[in-house]
Amino acid sequence: MRPPVPNPAGRRRAISVLLAAATLLCGCSVTPTFPDRGAGPFHAKLEIGSQAEPGPEIPGPARPPGPGAPGRLPPGPPRGCTDPDPQVVATCLEPISALVVLPGSAPVGLAAERTTGRILQVRRQRPNQEIAALAVDPAGDGGLTGLALSPSYAEDELIYAYITTSVDNRVVRIAPGDIPKPVLVGIPRGPTGNAGALAVDSHGMLLVATGDAGNPAAAEDPRSLAGKVLRIDTFGHPAPGNPGGSPVLVSGLRAPGGLCIDPLTNELWITDREPDHDLLHRVRPGRPLGRAAWTWPGGTGAAGCVVMLGRIQVAFTSGAPMFALGIGPGGTFIGPPLQIPLEHYGHIAAAALSPDGQMMWLGTVNKTGGRPISSDERVFLLPDPVGPGGGQD
Repeated sequence: MRPPVPNPAGRRRAISVLLAAATLLCGCSVTPTFPDRGAGPFHAKLEIGSQAEPGPEIPGPARPPGPGAPGRLPPGPPRGCTDPDPQVVATCLEPISALVVLPGSAPVGLAAERTTGRILQVRRQRPNQEIAALAVDPAGDGGLTGLALSPSYAEDELIYAYITTSVDNRVVRIAPGDIPKPVLVGIPRGPTGNAGALAVDSHGMLLVATGDAGNPAAAEDPRSLAGKVLRIDTFGHPAPGNPGGSPVLVSGLRAPGGLCIDPLTNELWITDREPDHDLLHRVRPGRPLGRAAWTWPGGTGAAGCVVMLGRIQVAFTSGAPMFALGIGPGGTFIGPPLQIPLEHYGHIAAAALSPDGQMMWLGTVNKTGGRPISSDERVFLLPDPVGPGGGQD
């Protein structure tokens, strides 16, 4: 029998078909382009979901599994403090008010419990380790509500915390094996408005967001430390370069939920809460807060925030989806907001950015108004939900 005669045209057609199929299987995502838009109030549709869903549903293009991948099955329910969710880092904590991530390649964080005053080192598949236990008064939304690492943490291992005591709100410094030392005391406390937040700017100065202690007039009073964003050095003195040599950067806060700094531009953002709406402010040192950059109606509990790959992302203590906005030039936002459902985790207060800027650490507060499950409270990781470029092609 004669061997078949090669057919070059048929071979070319077969190769074309195979290439087309490979292109379809590669799952190349197309990220949406965002038209420019100005900043301003926005009444977002924020829906509160249940914790019945198996995991976060991240908006974006669907990506088929690679060849041979069986498809990811949702984790089962937790059993006591054992949570099979691979994103969960720590379980069975008290309501988590603040998070920081330690420098280095290993994913290790510190979690603050608002009502107990404990600071715990958390790490996946390791027992939680108590670092400090601060004496706090959690009444009126106070307690332990802010954490920040020393600008030279790798050398000194110092931690800064914002706490409520029986007489005031204050910033304290915690050294390994030592008792907490006061850094800034005398911040007014009241029946409400005691929660605060901490961050460290690019010059190594402490940024301190304070509540109004239930007195809106104090927030506008330049002589009061209530309702302010303060910028101080690590000894509590007004930081060099502050407007007028004062510790006050801006006034007019009520109940700040989170401070976050853009790692690319060093711009400072802060979330705040009014009785009937929540706000996101872009802080301009020495100038009034003015009109909010964004608002949410209905008291959704805007809390911790991070700026990640050109987007600001805000968590809510009401259980509403995480909210993401592309940051444009001159205080504008780029494109439509994105909502990131996190029903599986419930109510979230704390947010922190990993040192490489590619991962968010989030902490839950389901025991104070949510529907806690056996492994609450939890610290969990959320990879970048949109992808490089933030959809701003």
